[in-house]
Amino acid sequence: MTDAVQYLDRAARPRLAYRHVAGAGPAIVFLPGYMSDMAGGKATALFDGAASEGRACLLLDYAGCGLSDGLFGEQTLLDWRGDVLDLIDAKVHGPLILVGSSMGGWLMLLTALALTARDGADRVAGLVGIAAAPDFTDWGFTPQEKAIILAEGELREETSYSGQPYVTTRGFWQSGEANRLLDAPIPLACPARLLHGQEDGDVPPEISLRLAAALAGDDVQVTLVKGGDHRLSRQTDIALLIDTVARLTD
Repeated sequence: MTDAVQYLDRAARPRLAYRHVAGAGPAIVFLPGYMSDMAGGKATALFDGAASEGRACLLLDYAGCGLSDGLFGEQTLLDWRGDVLDLIDAKVHGPLILVGSSMGGWLMLLTALALTARDGADRVAGLVGIAAAPDFTDWGFTPQEKAIILAEGELREETSYSGQPYVTTRGFWQSGEANRLLDAPIPLACPARLLHGQEDGDVPPEISLRLAAALAGDDVQVTLVKGGDHRLSRQTDIALLIDTVARLTD
């Protein structure tokens, strides 16, 4: 058991940075958002809590992000899903809880669908979305911005979350458009908990409501957090996240 940063070498894809602690299952797997990494407050709090309670937990940086190898601009949505699956296959055995933040909520769904199709419905024991943003290549850009992505190959946007601009490439955008989920039933029947700040200026709370309606399972709950922004990183927000994940793992 170790909580230090480790690396997964792969023959055909960039080396991935991850942190893993062994323990009781279901294992918690945290999927960060766009241009984010495993060093954030929510990921760290989940990992530290799992380690202290003897639960299995896996954090990771997608290729081109954080401490992982690769170029950010060369990655697509399905590339990052492949990163998640590679690390799950290497480090996690048995049932798991997928926790996805923002874009990580989209990857959470795509990963759960892939694992369920391959391993059966029991592989994914639960889903926890934090301002989950499935299909954001559709609703997250204006027609003019989409035209720039297609014509120029990328869109650069200033963001308050980073000193670097957000870059959306044509390859990523097209991958997202090819893997949209909200316009049809999503055949995942496991319990799902969707947390969303009512003051989220990036992902409308309506997206979590649409996702709840699309999921096939009956045990789906949406929690709207008064005063919560997109990050949901206040002390009370993180406490809510930890409690929500703990109730699913128990």
